[in-house]
Amino acid sequence: MTGNSRNRFFPISPIEFSSLWSWIPYLDSPCRPVYQEDMLRGVMQAGRRAITALLVIGFSALPVLQAAELPIMKNSPIPDFQNRPQDVTPYDFDAPPQGLFRTITTAEGFDEELGFQRTHEIVPVKPTERFRPDTAAVFIVFQLHQHYQGFQVFGHCFPETVAGLDPAMMVGEDVMHIALEDDTGYLRLSSPQGGWRPGRYRVEIHVGEQVNEMSLMGTMRFTILEEKQ
Repeated sequence: MTGNSRNRFFPISPIEFSSLWSWIPYLDSPCRPVYQEDMLRGVMQAGRRAITALLVIGFSALPVLQAAELPIMKNSPIPDFQNRPQDVTPYDFDAPPQGLFRTITTAEGFDEELGFQRTHEIVPVKPTERFRPDTAAVFIVFQLHQHYQGFQVFGHCFPETVAGLDPAMMVGEDVMHIALEDDTGYLRLSSPQGGWRPGRYRVEIHVGEQVNEMSLMGTMRFTILEEKQ
């Protein structure tokens, strides 16, 4: 052997070997249970961390897997999400008004009744669309849906098909103010000077504070009969 105490059969020196044996008594010391508990606690904590990491990785990858399974949809044109013209009924301003009006009719007169809410309700008397020439006035009686402010209802009467009269010439008009608590009302179209001429009349119904191109809500019609009828 050379001066070097290490060789290929014994990789550490006798002094180092004896120092290793000197630590053995400490491993069998009274503190050994404490060391074992600490080691067990560390192993359990490491295990919990590993399980948590695996769960996080698994749940994080789940949306990616689900997204990968979804089929690719083609881009749909915007008109597919809009109301089709054939499914939409256009509002007819040449017909009796709707929307705000629950009911509306022409009649020979009107009466007031006590409603179920202890309010005075205006109801039509002898509803009809055909009147005699000696009729003093044609009434338009209506019932309204709930509203949250006052407004006015206008009625402009024109001779639609009346011999000798210009269809654009207004022959009668009336207006009624509707208060917040009102849900019924009427318009009174008095006989024009010289009386009603036989023929068909139209009444434009406007709603608002004044009559303009935006206030028209609908059109009512009635007929004045010939004398012999």
